[in-house]
Amino acid sequence: MSKVPPLPGEHGEAVGGPPWILGHRGAPREAPENTLSSLRRALELGLDGIEYDVHACQSGEALLIHDETLERTTNLTGPVAQQTLSALAQADAGAWFSRRFVGEPLPLLEEALELGEPGRRVHHMIELKDPRLVPVVSAALGRLAERPSFHIASFHRSVCLEARDANLPTMLLAEEAGEDDRRFVRDERLTAYGTAPYGWNTAAGRAEWNAERWSWSVDDPRDLLEACRRPLTAFNTNEPRRALAVRALVRLTPDDRGPYPLCVPRLEVERAEAGELELGGGAWSGRWSFELTLRNPFAHPVKAALALAVRGGAFQVEGLPTTLALDAGTSTRVPVTLAGGSFSPAEDPCVLVRFAWRAGREEAALVLDHPLERTRTLHLGRGVRRLKLLCEGPVDLPASMTVERRGRELVAAVEDSGGLGEPEALIRVGSRVRTGRRGVRVRLPEEFEPEGLPFCVGFRGTEPGSGRRRLRRFAGGLPYGLGSGAPGRLFLEGQA
Repeated sequence: MSKVPPLPGEHGEAVGGPPWILGHRGAPREAPENTLSSLRRALELGLDGIEYDVHACQSGEALLIHDETLERTTNLTGPVAQQTLSALAQADAGAWFSRRFVGEPLPLLEEALELGEPGRRVHHMIELKDPRLVPVVSAALGRLAERPSFHIASFHRSVCLEARDANLPTMLLAEEAGEDDRRFVRDERLTAYGTAPYGWNTAAGRAEWNAERWSWSVDDPRDLLEACRRPLTAFNTNEPRRALAVRALVRLTPDDRGPYPLCVPRLEVERAEAGELELGGGAWSGRWSFELTLRNPFAHPVKAALALAVRGGAFQVEGLPTTLALDAGTSTRVPVTLAGGSFSPAEDPCVLVRFAWRAGREEAALVLDHPLERTRTLHLGRGVRRLKLLCEGPVDLPASMTVERRGRELVAAVEDSGGLGEPEALIRVGSRVRTGRRGVRVRLPEEFEPEGLPFCVGFRGTEPGSGRRRLRRFAGGLPYGLGSGAPGRLFLEGQA
């Protein structure tokens, strides 16, 4: 894959891979996921390529959509596979995102494969869940005058084997690197292997691989810094601007091995009981006084301008914006008070820092950011622990779940459904998300992050009268993806 043109922005120099950076479902913060608008936006931002998901309709044509059903991202309902192409041509895949994208269609695979610019080779990461789609994708690629750079990616080994046998570059996906996968990738001669963030930090991940190393959904600033320093061959991200800035930072500071230059605390949210919420407040609100740590990673003095960007909810801030000067290799602390929030877990505010310096006669600059994550913490020891879930509406009844560690697994069950019927339990640990009836279990990662594991439990239940499905949860992070807030943090105490 060739290098891309200079990145848009302020740092003023061309930065390419590795690692190559792809937009996860396009640029899903700026346009509806898996649409041509989202994919084009990812390329406009300067990414090296795009990742998207493909399903087949009733007559076999391949379209871009993540879910097997249509409800979440279109105005239609039901399984994609049961719809005709003419029916899907009427789908609105943009109205759910914003009024600006009303009428956005579901793209055909051929339309996505044709995206690019003269003289610029765009890389495509095409995720499949059904091996029967491999011939469809292969045929679509074969009809192009010029085949783009691409990988067929899947969590399913059958898809990978089918793609390999069709002589297509193939990537097996997983939550974390495992020895069984390492042998499979080696023995079956797959092109690449991709894990979740932190998924390479296992014994198998540190071993030798005869395949490209990739990661998926790398969004956290610290994970991005590690991915760019490692470096991986490539990764995809929901945060294109942040990822490009971090890659630029690593290229501009090749000798720096310090932490991410902007260090912010996680903001612990205390559970609010039903009936105790203040007007305009909510279960995901609070008042926090803390310090930001700002470090100059450059080998020269910089000016740093700090500000707060609100992406959801309502906040008041003291201490920002501010501007200060930092000598090479020095750091400082900035006191901040933040008050506000939202009724339920949603997007967190971000701290922005603009580093500026002189590069010869020109001024150069680089903008980094870090979310101020609101979260809840669980320290889990032996025995069963009862967790009271958030009240995410003014009339929510108390609801609870139990959680217990059993060996290498975490087990959760609905205890009190808060008046909701037919509860379906959910649990998230790291990047693993599992569902069950009233109970659910998930395997714990091989190694734990020093700052705890991303964690949440919850359930979906039916509201009496309306029949509407409601979500109750311990923290953010469920459903997995954008817009659900930051997950809680899990610390395991003692031995299983």
